[in-house]
Amino acid sequence: MNCKIKKLLLLTIALNLAYCSTEQDSAIVENSSISPAVGRYGMVSSAHTLATEAGIEILKKGGNAFDAAVTIASVLNVVEPMMSGIGGYGTIVVYDAERKEARFLDSSGKIPANVDSDVFRAPTPDYMQNRRGPKAVSTPGNVNAWEAMSSLYGILEWHSLFDQAIKLADEGFVLDWNVSNRAFQQFSDYSQSIYGRNGEPLKTGDRLVQKDLARSLRLIAEQGAAAVYGGELGVAIDKKMRETGSFLTIEDLRNDRAEWWEPIKIDYRGYEVITASPPATAFPSLIRLGLMSRFDNNEMGHNSVEYLHTFAEVTKHAFWSRLSYAGDPEFEPPPLDMLLSEDYWSEKASEIDPESAKDFEYPGIAGEQNENTTHFVVADKWGNVVSATQTLGNSFGSRIMPEGTGIWLNNSLAYCTFEPKGNPMDAHAGRRKLSGDCPTIIMRDGKPWIAIGTPGGHTIGQTVPQMVMNIIDFNMDIQSAISAPRVSFVEPNMLAVEEGITESVRNGLKALGHELQVRSLGNAHGLAIEYDANGNIAKFTGGSDPRGRGRAKGY
Repeated sequence: MNCKIKKLLLLTIALNLAYCSTEQDSAIVENSSISPAVGRYGMVSSAHTLATEAGIEILKKGGNAFDAAVTIASVLNVVEPMMSGIGGYGTIVVYDAERKEARFLDSSGKIPANVDSDVFRAPTPDYMQNRRGPKAVSTPGNVNAWEAMSSLYGILEWHSLFDQAIKLADEGFVLDWNVSNRAFQQFSDYSQSIYGRNGEPLKTGDRLVQKDLARSLRLIAEQGAAAVYGGELGVAIDKKMRETGSFLTIEDLRNDRAEWWEPIKIDYRGYEVITASPPATAFPSLIRLGLMSRFDNNEMGHNSVEYLHTFAEVTKHAFWSRLSYAGDPEFEPPPLDMLLSEDYWSEKASEIDPESAKDFEYPGIAGEQNENTTHFVVADKWGNVVSATQTLGNSFGSRIMPEGTGIWLNNSLAYCTFEPKGNPMDAHAGRRKLSGDCPTIIMRDGKPWIAIGTPGGHTIGQTVPQMVMNIIDFNMDIQSAISAPRVSFVEPNMLAVEEGITESVRNGLKALGHELQVRSLGNAHGLAIEYDANGNIAKFTGGSDPRGRGRAKGY
């Protein structure tokens, strides 16, 4: 079999498996009839109704967006355990209304100090399995990030932020879908005892009770992040890691820090679009917007053949830029002054052929991706905003749960880029983990206007720009911008399209040389803030993706 065809086949199979592992039904709509949620004093949108409700309750109790973000994240750990939590990592962009500044909080942590990246490459036996299991566990940074937000910006007492998560874990909640069906057979006897009954996975309508997770959350509520980063939970994680042959040690946990960074931003048609800076690899989303700013999107028409072809070609180049330039800013910083300049956008936009799709050319580096992630947004009456993407990597991460903790550990290192050896996105021992998440805030007239983001692996940085253009170029409200059908380049030369892209447009894209794959893309959440003539907050609107089971709610 031709090597290129074989690679494409394997990648397509992997993508389909990754998508199926979320076990979420798709609800793709051309023109959503769903109205945005509306609130006067705040807004939350997350991937689970119970997490959204918990966040709203914190706002009603007088907490701010940062308090609510900790509560939402902890509840998502309980009700969406395969996607994120204590053993995971992520990327958070915030807006602090008092200081009138946006900041990026990196919770992706550093790669364990003892990692040997050769175990993830041929000719090491079982190198692919090593990317899945204990050797792929990297330093989980979420709890340190939650504490960093709370200690710097929060109003409410830390311990009170976990009440709802503890209750839901301790008393259980009724499943509205088969949360662990496909992964269950890979669980240990211990984790099967939590997620199953009589050797079978829990089903829709069953109650999921997680007593050990409730205890872990209590320890965090009482002792702070120290419970994980060197305390009792850290000791349990370290013990399991040594038993299973992982690189992660308690010293990696003790040395972990949540890091605040200046975010990156561009001007897009008079609006300031802000996202996470390196060590995150969100900069390609801004490259995509920059290149699209060289075209008249309104004249091309929303989701027309011309528009989607142009975006597909733009997004290929941005993906190439990520593979070429992503790196730990302390060692190999991306050349953002060039990549986010108008001269660069004009040069690269001029190279797009309007009549033909170009094959993607690798810059000598082949990428990996993860799809099992969650995103949420929250804003409060003072104008503080949090846009957060968090993950375990794969569904249930490494599928490893230290006994007595109820905590799933990530498989973050699986999403490093291992070929060629030593490239900037390889698993470099002790360096920062490079996250591909893209939480975004849009500023209008110097005030936060939109907060948005999505899960979806390397489709994240393509979905977010499409939603931004839906709002700015096509004047959609937040819900319509999220609901509208999307496309995404999938390496090496596939264009994924959603069912809502019309048959005539699909045929037009095929005629230009695009090879199409129909699938669902993302599970986005977003909010908008409207102001009165005096610049005071008038109301909030929120959107939740019909592709998922989440909810937006205001009060």
